[in-house]
Amino acid sequence: MELNGRIGGISVVYDVRAAWNGTHLDGRIGGRFEGKDIRLTVQEGQVAGRIGGTFDGFDAAGHLSEDHVDVRLGGRIEGDDLHLTRSGPRIEGRFSGRINGKDVNLTAEDGRLHGRIGGVVEGKDVTLSLHGVPPLVAALAATCAFKVLEDQQDAASAGSSD
Repeated sequence: MELNGRIGGISVVYDVRAAWNGTHLDGRIGGRFEGKDIRLTVQEGQVAGRIGGTFDGFDAAGHLSEDHVDVRLGGRIEGDDLHLTRSGPRIEGRFSGRINGKDVNLTAEDGRLHGRIGGVVEGKDVTLSLHGVPPLVAALAATCAFKVLEDQQDAASAGSSD
């Protein structure tokens, strides 16, 4: 089973490619040189894993059920919370807090996950083919890809503000 597709906006788009074996999602967000590995394990309602490498990456840890995702991406201080709820084909929630966070509005139908994470201006479109990957696992992977893109854009902005 495979997850394939893209997430991004007008100027920056990342490919998402990962294999799912029922408990492990292993793959890549972005390209060979500019991207991060994604490795998530889902067992008995628990999610654990890492996006990126040892030094330049972030952990994922929390809970995932048939209709909810409650996961922390990153550490206690520098991390972001992700809360998603599935109702029918709709997957909705919030990433990175109530005040400075982003809305997650996705739809899982016909073997695809599509929608948007974030607002009209600073948000990113999501278009993924599920190929047997559970929609909430795919939504978690899409949000991880969003965080990778956001972190990259923040780093580029910080480096160019002299």
